[in-house]
Formats: sequence, structure tokens, C-alpha cells
Amino acid sequence: MKRRGGRFPSGSFSLDGPASGPVSSGSGSSAATIPEINLKEGMPRVEEAMAAMERALARAQAAQRGRQGRTMRALKFIHGYGSSGVGGEIRVAVQKRLRALEEAGAIRACIFGEDWSASDARTWEMLKAHPEWKKDVHLGKKNLGITVVVM
Repeated sequence: MKRRGGRFPSGSFSLDGPASGPVSSGSGSSAATIPEINLKEGMPRVEEAMAAMERALARAQAAQRGRQGRTMRALKFIHGYGSSGVGGEIRVAVQKRLRALEEAGAIRACIFGEDWSASDARTWEMLKAHPEWKKDVHLGKKNLGITVVVM
């Protein structure tokens, strides 16, 4: 994964173009990949990681409104899974918040890394709508350290 800039995504984040902060377009520069936001870079406190996530979501939602909802947009948060391998504080906090946002209708879906697979019904529906997402490097890897958000 390519990393750019400082510790957290900056105000110049864009879903369609270059970005600063720890944002990457995945394993290549293709538009088919899902933009990644690395929340664990620099070993932030939970509060810092959550603030970075909220800023990235706000920018993505603003970009989505500008597109007038014509297409689903996605982000992939890299939060890690904890050094003990049983779930870190950032992972737990991110997933709890994203699940609440999904239930409130603020985001279309959040799919935890362990479910980000073509064999998962919700993931499969999204892959049918966006077949280019099938190229995602984490798809099918059951990676506990990521969560995919669909705006």
C-alpha cells in the first residue's frame, strides 16, 4: 500500500483524485480500487483515529452529495486488529461507530474485513453493482484489520 503525507487524512481528500494523508488507492493506481484510509498509521490514540475516520466520512459524504447519488462510493478503513490478535481498541471503536451509522442510515453499509468476500450476500450484491471492486486486494482474505464502507 502506498502512503502519502502525514498522520491523518487532510482536508484535500478526494474520492476521485490525488489525496494527501495516509490515503491510498489500494494495490495500484486503477480507478477500480477502493480508496484506503489508514487509521492505525503512527499508532494514534483511539480518539485520534476516530476523529480521522469522522473527517474522512464527512468528506466522502460531501463528495457523494456532489455526485447526486449516481453511484455507490466506497472507502476502506485500515484499523488493524490489535497486536494481541484478538481485537484492538481502534478496531472495536471503528466498527461500533460504523455499525451505528449504518443503522441510522448515514451510510449504506459497513462490511467488516472478515465478511469482505464474494461468498457474503451483502458483499456479493455490491460486487454485482460494482464489478471493478472484485479487484480489491483484500477481497476474500478475511482480513480483520479492515472495514469497507459504502456511502
